[in-house]
Amino acid sequence: MTQANPPGKLRQWARNLKRDVLALYLAARDRRVPWYAKLVAGCVVAYALSPIDLIPDFIPVLGYLDDLILLPLGIALAVRLIPPDLLEEHRKQASVLATRPSSRAGAIAIIVLWLLVLLLVLAWLAKWF
Repeated sequence: MTQANPPGKLRQWARNLKRDVLALYLAARDRRVPWYAKLVAGCVVAYALSPIDLIPDFIPVLGYLDDLILLPLGIALAVRLIPPDLLEEHRKQASVLATRPSSRAGAIAIIVLWLLVLLLVLAWLAKWF
């Protein structure tokens, strides 16, 4: 019995989505990409990286449908709007960037920064209440 979508293909599809989100981010910052493609690419990247979903993930089944349907559709639309030669250039660049090692020190620095901002906001709110 064969599976309809073997795990290897699913992993590759997920890697391609991740690469394309990064490529769209790069394309949205490129002067050579038309403004309307930048707009769509920017919205897709913002939605992909945003912690806020249209349907919260804790809602059974429906919570993941927006991630499984809206995100790939948005990526597909943005990919169609970007000139193919530019998209290929950004995909290659995204592949290189995705293989670079991640920095734990950088992640810790960002977390510390967010905690400091949170503490400042709480201190400011404490003055008012």
